[in-house]
Amino acid sequence: MEKRLLITGAGAGASNNLIRSLRAADRSLFLVGCHHDRFLLKKSSADRNYLVPRPAQPGYRESLQQVMAGERIDLLIPNSDADVRVASRLREELPCRLFLPRPAVIALCQDKYDLTTFLRSRGLPAPATYPVTDLDGIDELFGRLSPSSRVWCRIRTGSGSMGATPIKTAEQARAWIGYWADMRGVPATDFTLSEYLPGRDFACQSLWKDGDLVLIKTTERLSYLGGGAGPSGVSSVGALHKTVYEPRVVEVSAGAIRALDPEATGAFSVDLKEDASGTPCITEINVGRLLSGTTIFDLTGKHNMALTYVRLAFGEPVDIGEAYDVVEDYYMVRDLDTLPDLFHADQFFEGIVESRADPSN
Repeated sequence: MEKRLLITGAGAGASNNLIRSLRAADRSLFLVGCHHDRFLLKKSSADRNYLVPRPAQPGYRESLQQVMAGERIDLLIPNSDADVRVASRLREELPCRLFLPRPAVIALCQDKYDLTTFLRSRGLPAPATYPVTDLDGIDELFGRLSPSSRVWCRIRTGSGSMGATPIKTAEQARAWIGYWADMRGVPATDFTLSEYLPGRDFACQSLWKDGDLVLIKTTERLSYLGGGAGPSGVSSVGALHKTVYEPRVVEVSAGAIRALDPEATGAFSVDLKEDASGTPCITEINVGRLLSGTTIFDLTGKHNMALTYVRLAFGEPVDIGEAYDVVEDYYMVRDLDTLPDLFHADQFFEGIVESRADPSN
C-alpha cells in the first residue's frame, strides 16, 4: 500500500534534503509538503504542496486537518523545532500517525538551559551553564565560570546558533545581550552564559523505539555555512561534514537519551563539542526531527535513516543488527544555492589538477 507523508517546512533546505533522501530510498512514497511561506513553498520538491497559516496563527490546526483528510495522509513529519512543538501539542487532534517523543521530553530538550541542568544533575557531560537574570548580575556569572579565557553566550531556545557568540569580558556580554534586547526584543532573561568548549564539533543522529536504540550515526562538523560572517565564527549548519567513528560520542549521546526517557521513541539529534580535556559534551538535543543535513546520515552507511524513521513510524520491522552504523571518511559539502554533495575522501583528488606558482620565479 502506498504511504502518504506530509512534511512541514516544504521548500526550505531541510525539507528538500529530507525529500531527496526519502526518494533515494523508496520511490513509492507519496510526499506532500506544506509551508506558510508561499515563496519557499514554490521551491518544494514534494509531489503536492499546500500553503497553510503559520503554526502560531488561528486556523493552523484546521488547515492541517483539511490537508490530511484531502490527501489521506498516513504520517506527519514535522521538520523544525517549532513544527515539532506544535505537532506534539496537537497529536490527539491530527488524523494520522506521528513518531514523536513524549511532550515533556520535547519541552525539556527545547530549552537548552533546562536540558543542560538536567544532564549535569545526572553526571552526563555538558558545559557548566548559568541563566542570565539581569545585566547587573553578569559579573557574578563570569566569576563562577573563571578562569576560562572565553565564555559562550547564547539564547536558551531556538536553532541556527541565533544570538550565540564567544565573549571574553562581562562588559562584552552586557553589550551583546543589550544589543539583542534593543534591536530584536530578546530579553536578557532569555540568555545563558556557559563554559566555552574549544574542541571538535560532532553531530550524532539517532532513532529510538520504546526505549530501544535502533540506529545511530556520527559526523564531525569541519566548517560552517555562513559562520565566517558572524561574530561567533560557527553555526549549527555545517558547510563541511565528515563521517567519523567515535564510540565515546555514541556512548554520551545514548546515555543522555536514556536518562531523558527510558522508553524513548522518535528521532534525537545530539550536538556535542569537546571540552579542553577532549571529553565530548552535549550542547543541545534537537528532539523529534531529523537534522537539516540529514543527507549525510541517509546516503552513507548501510541504512537510510530517513526511511528507517518512516518504517518505525508505521510499526514495520527493521533489520538493523548493529545500531551504530558507521562508515568513515565520507564528506558532505554544502554551500548556498547548491545541493549538498557527498564524496569519499579519495574522490577529492579525481578530476582536479593542482596548479601552484613557484614563488622563487
